[in-house]
Amino acid sequence: MTTFPETPASILFINVTRIGDTLFATPAIRAVAAAWPLAKVTVLGHPKRVTVLENLSFIHDIGSITKNRAICLGWLTTKKFDLAFVYGSDENLISYALRVAKRVVAFQQRNKSINKKLFASVHPALHGEHEVKKFLRLPEAIGVSHTSLRIGFQVTPAEIAAANRRLKDANIATASPLIGLQVASFQTKAYRDWPITYFAELCERILVQWPTAHFLIFGGSEEKQRTAWLKEQLGNHAVVFAGHLSLRETGALMSLIDLYIGIDTGPTHIMSSFDIPMVLLYHCLNSSHIGSPLNHPHCIMIDHPELIRGNCTNETSMSAISVEDVFCAVQNTLNIANKIQA
Repeated sequence: MTTFPETPASILFINVTRIGDTLFATPAIRAVAAAWPLAKVTVLGHPKRVTVLENLSFIHDIGSITKNRAICLGWLTTKKFDLAFVYGSDENLISYALRVAKRVVAFQQRNKSINKKLFASVHPALHGEHEVKKFLRLPEAIGVSHTSLRIGFQVTPAEIAAANRRLKDANIATASPLIGLQVASFQTKAYRDWPITYFAELCERILVQWPTAHFLIFGGSEEKQRTAWLKEQLGNHAVVFAGHLSLRETGALMSLIDLYIGIDTGPTHIMSSFDIPMVLLYHCLNSSHIGSPLNHPHCIMIDHPELIRGNCTNETSMSAISVEDVFCAVQNTLNIANKIQA
């Protein structure tokens, strides 16, 4: 471990990645901010995803950067940051950080000349390591311990008010329970998707026991065919928000639901920032040991059975997780939600 020799006044985090990894870094950012409470913390992230970090009290400024833009940035400036943390393995981003920060902490790179310039470097991977703990290893490399393992995402009163208006416009403001569904991952990780027919069967079983339930279908425009089909099966008991809302608008709606059922993907990680019951389904290639919500008070995680047997590929179907198993978890979590409301 390398001890940082001074109290930094300005700290930069660079984390250009997907929604989940953007959020997985928040415990590390929080830990650094707590270690140096007077420092100004700036985060640069992916242009389409960095907004999930808005309004977090331990971040002062956010901005966007890409590996291509980084090539042209930082050449004509003095080193305005005392310390920088860079996630990932893109040399353009690390080189940019070296231009704008006095000291840089990053994962070890293939380029030995870059490694020599780093103030501290960390081996990039540990088998089976949780993503949050992987991100924490950079601050830990200079003696910063974590204060919380919980993902950070903060909605504003204005965003909640807008979400309530959406529920009212959809005539579901008084529906109960409100259940959020995330039915698809991104296209390159489609093996994580639970069969859409299973989602339909699950929702029908929920409606038998809770006839006033209503489903909010989240996601992006890429899964339009799946979400439209599910809406057709559920009729007036469902509203499709997939593809129509920003990440922050989606998060605000999530903060108002009673239960969330979803697979391992970006919106699920946004949802995990709220103390709302969750039922989450994990493929054996991306088990709950790697990406589950840490320190969440009401979360049931269902891992693929092949995780135990160890015979898993990206061809392994999520259909091995039964509707019955998920419905039993839903019963437990809705009972928890009822107790919380009471």
